[in-house]
Amino acid sequence: MRGWWREFSGLVLPTACGGCGRQRTALCERCRAALLDARVRRVRPAPEPVGLPVVYAAARYEDAVRAVLLGHKERGALGLAGVLGQALAGAVRAVAGPCGQEPLLLVPVPSSRRAVRARGHDATRRMALAAAGELRRAGRDARVVTVLHQRRAVADQAGLSAPQRLANLSGALMVAGGGARLLTGGRVVLVDDLMTTGASLVEAARAVRAAWIREPGRGSRRDGCLRQGIPGFSPAEAAHHRRRSGEAMSDAGLPPLRAAVVAATPESFAINRN
Repeated sequence: MRGWWREFSGLVLPTACGGCGRQRTALCERCRAALLDARVRRVRPAPEPVGLPVVYAAARYEDAVRAVLLGHKERGALGLAGVLGQALAGAVRAVAGPCGQEPLLLVPVPSSRRAVRARGHDATRRMALAAAGELRRAGRDARVVTVLHQRRAVADQAGLSAPQRLANLSGALMVAGGGARLLTGGRVVLVDDLMTTGASLVEAARAVRAAWIREPGRGSRRDGCLRQGIPGFSPAEAAHHRRRSGEAMSDAGLPPLRAAVVAATPESFAINRN
């Protein structure tokens, strides 16, 4: 009921820009451009946690972008899901690369059930659905695969250091029973609204890899994009990153994981680290 009322009220009641507060527009052109016109970039937190997949972000988490994300996630501005989905789709395209037309399987990183109940909606899943729709309209086979779930309670991440966040989330996620079968036949891309320390994406990647290990026939398809490398990197740099991040094909034959987010902290975009 709460989510329905928010969607209805967003259509009939006066509104203000979700980025800057300008009246009578859900999102002004300037704030829309901050989300959609920025150069999609490869991002890495410092320190970079072991097990983090290659991550691309659409925009820096600051100013209007920060306000739009918080408005959608925390204040129920559900009308912003479409433009956030467009931004996320751009990051998915960048990280997936031009390799063939295999389906894109977007796997949202889940919030806790308590957080979803408090907000009245699942913000990341809503953005992922919007992104998949945007990709399909552009001719790319894409769908959302909601298979990750929390299997134990975790503390609020706010105020925790990077090591504390990793410890807090370690072992917290799992792929639901039978979900591993849904993670085959396409390129898996973990999706989230924001990357700060990378702890959530590390744990999501661990859970997906664990599910693949349990699933028979997991290593039957090698990723053709491995031959083409990572966009923006020389072959030697790409190989070094795969060894460091755990993205390379393992002895068990696991395909590589990648991730896309709407935004990342400005420090993650540091040019001397990309």
